[in-house]
Amino acid sequence: MKKYFKNIVWILLALLGALAFSTIALSRNESINAVWFITAAVCIYMIAYRFYASWIAAKVLVIDEHRKTPALRLQNDKDFIPTDKWIVFGHHFAAIAGPGPLVGPTLAAQFGYLPGMLWILIGAVLGGAVQDMTTLFFSTRRNGKSLGQMARDEIGVIGGTASLIGTFLIMVILIAVLGLVVVNAMKHSPWATSTVAATIPIAIFIGIYLRSIRTGRVLEASLIGFGLLLLAVFAGGLIDHSQTLRTYFDHDSLSLAWAIIFYGFAAAVLPVWLLLAPRDYLSTFVKLGTVIVLAVAIITLQPEIKMPALTQFTDGTGPIFGGSLFPFVFITIACGSISGFHSLIASGTTPKLLDNEKYIPMIGYGAMLLESFVAIMALIAATVLEPGIFFAINSPVGVVGSEAVDAIQKINSWGFKVTVEEMELLAKNMGETSLFARTGGAPSLAVGMANIFGKAFGTNLLAMWYHFAIMFEAIFILTTLDAGTRVGRFMLQDMIGNIYPKFGQTSWMPSIILSSAIVVSCWGYFLYIGVIDPNGGVNILWPLFGIANQMLAAIALSVGTGILIKSNKLKYAWVTGLPLIWLIIVTTTAAYQKIFSQDIRVGFLAAARDLTDKINTGLIEDNKISITHQLIFNQKLDAFITLFLLIILWTVVIDMLRISFFKKKVISYVKSN
Repeated sequence: MKKYFKNIVWILLALLGALAFSTIALSRNESINAVWFITAAVCIYMIAYRFYASWIAAKVLVIDEHRKTPALRLQNDKDFIPTDKWIVFGHHFAAIAGPGPLVGPTLAAQFGYLPGMLWILIGAVLGGAVQDMTTLFFSTRRNGKSLGQMARDEIGVIGGTASLIGTFLIMVILIAVLGLVVVNAMKHSPWATSTVAATIPIAIFIGIYLRSIRTGRVLEASLIGFGLLLLAVFAGGLIDHSQTLRTYFDHDSLSLAWAIIFYGFAAAVLPVWLLLAPRDYLSTFVKLGTVIVLAVAIITLQPEIKMPALTQFTDGTGPIFGGSLFPFVFITIACGSISGFHSLIASGTTPKLLDNEKYIPMIGYGAMLLESFVAIMALIAATVLEPGIFFAINSPVGVVGSEAVDAIQKINSWGFKVTVEEMELLAKNMGETSLFARTGGAPSLAVGMANIFGKAFGTNLLAMWYHFAIMFEAIFILTTLDAGTRVGRFMLQDMIGNIYPKFGQTSWMPSIILSSAIVVSCWGYFLYIGVIDPNGGVNILWPLFGIANQMLAAIALSVGTGILIKSNKLKYAWVTGLPLIWLIIVTTTAAYQKIFSQDIRVGFLAAARDLTDKINTGLIEDNKISITHQLIFNQKLDAFITLFLLIILWTVVIDMLRISFFKKKVISYVKSN
């Protein structure tokens, strides 16, 4: 009887999910309630985790809970540390849940709510969660090796070397974009800057508290840390209203960029227990708590989605970024659906902390579903805003003009109504001087979240809710930045360790300092590129970020597919092979367009030629010529990097197929003889 009851529950859950999903997909001109989004997501996630993830764990990977993990066998209290499953889950979720699930869906809302919604749900269940889970399993079975090193060991010297170089370069680009989003959210905002800055000493205190003061008191430390984080938000408001104190936290983009670069270096060098792990764990409380409260508020308020299902910008003329619906909606929404960055965490810090293989589905597949749910929340928060306000916040100066009147006129011409007075009142309510051209997605998401929280819990605290949301977003991003920098250090140590073995020892201090400095210098340069860009850096770096991220996912899925084939599991290779094929199509198309498109808002080389022509015809002011030359160089550099990554991707895929099927033939021949 109990079995039949369970089956009935799952059938009803499937029917409810199908109803919600079809309601979203088929609605056009009529308004749609945001509750349908949450219903569809929760039903699909529960079914996928219960059945698909369990099947992969049991049949494809064959997880063994009695097998010792690297954290137990190689324990050194520095990188390999057996850790409580919930802390590992918290670290992993905090590390993977960076700007993608927040910023990507927000930016992609320029196409309308429907494309992003479909990609977030389908991509996460069949692609992103599968990639994360399989990569974590394969790395755990190989002593916590990085993705690049696994590629070198498993799919040959050619493909493996290409993977090592490609993954490192992609990591550099990813971290730079993370830093850029934080900078754009905090520039000239003392409240946001002081609040985010306070999270660093709080994390260090909690790390020391758990290690030396109250060892193992995880819940106790969590409550203290969460309380301190809320206090930091409140104190940020006091600082912002103090004419003396606010000057210490009111900084321009370049100053904030240097601060983030220094933080990234410190996070990569310091012991994992001191800053990275406690910060990630505390961040998880903030992230999960905020997402849950946001979901409750949405269910309670049942807001209507204001953005249409599809906008006129599906043809590629969108103001936030150039490019048509295919392939750029799949490139723009990365971490909320499928993200190559996750494979670096799943083969970097997480397998070195995992104390039992049985937690791999929960941490690998489950954390990705949770991140996908965050993306759904972000999409809702962005699309419940009036479209005119959404585009006023996210459209860069280079598109709508530097004056508020010009921007409003341009946005109204698109058919989205908004006034200067509305934007001024909105900025005042949020405790900001202006919200025009706050590119990057984070500010508009914070406005959407603040409006939802305000309507549910009190509109007189809108400024507090807005800056809480900014802290929420910045914590998401910085935890990925610090974990990413550390993983980048591991990758560089692996690469150089193939030539100089001593350098490959991840705990050797000279190697730690030098490799960390190299990694930070590399992504720091791209962060500088984004900071000096007059369009806020998003137009230049976000498409490159998306392409690089999805290419990295394709590399991870190539490694997974290769290992399955070589392990005589060809009949299961479709599990990683199908999302791999889709990503190859998407990334190849996007890369080709970004390199060769004649549209200056899409093609890197076309944009470089356009800027060159403007200099030659005297359309650029004398005091901006040097920066324009830098932008021209950066556009050409981006085109070269995109081409280079495309070559690496195809090299890895072809070499994986060659090596995998060759070895399979050898194994079959040996068995038959």
